[in-house]
Amino acid sequence: MIRLYDYYRSSASYRVRIALNLKGLDYERVDVNLLDGSQRSDEYRARNPQGLVPLLEIDGAQLTQSLSIVNYLNGVYPDPPLAPADPVAAAHVRSMAQVVASDIHPLNNLRVLNYVTDVLGHDEEERAQWYAHWVTEGFEALEQLAIRHGGEYLSGGLPGLADLCLVPQMYNARRFDIALDDYPTLVAYDAKANALDAFQAAHPDKIG
Repeated sequence: MIRLYDYYRSSASYRVRIALNLKGLDYERVDVNLLDGSQRSDEYRARNPQGLVPLLEIDGAQLTQSLSIVNYLNGVYPDPPLAPADPVAAAHVRSMAQVVASDIHPLNNLRVLNYVTDVLGHDEEERAQWYAHWVTEGFEALEQLAIRHGGEYLSGGLPGLADLCLVPQMYNARRFDIALDDYPTLVAYDAKANALDAFQAAHPDKIG
């Protein structure tokens, strides 16, 4: 049994759902409601001391951090691959994934946004400006990287690591009314990936 501790709108969890679907793996979802603080419960922290989602229970292990989980899945279940075989091409794919997973998303996840308002005292308009700034800065760079290094999909000939990071971030950008007109390449890659069953089945609207 593969068990995913998940919140339907968590970008990091969304990535893992896509990866599991691309690998054709069946799994059980356990909802961890981030809005009511379930992730901070003693019971959940016993599984994941960070109190974050996702957490994947698989093969007797408890795995945390979305990209670590995805790399594990790609190593244990290599077909279809989530990155090209060529080392340089694979490095570009990982770089594009990291623009989202390391540079955009950590600054804009729920606990950071709550800190901006609840602790630092900024109002909702300033919170929205904070969110938009980091998405825009990241997408400006990612658009250029996509033009240089994308293939049929952002990850190359097959959908993979860069795509499963891009799609949740694009979903969030639309939720927060971020204009995407300046990123036509990202919009096109997002649409291409979202036409696939593996991405559609992982969409928050199908989960929540």
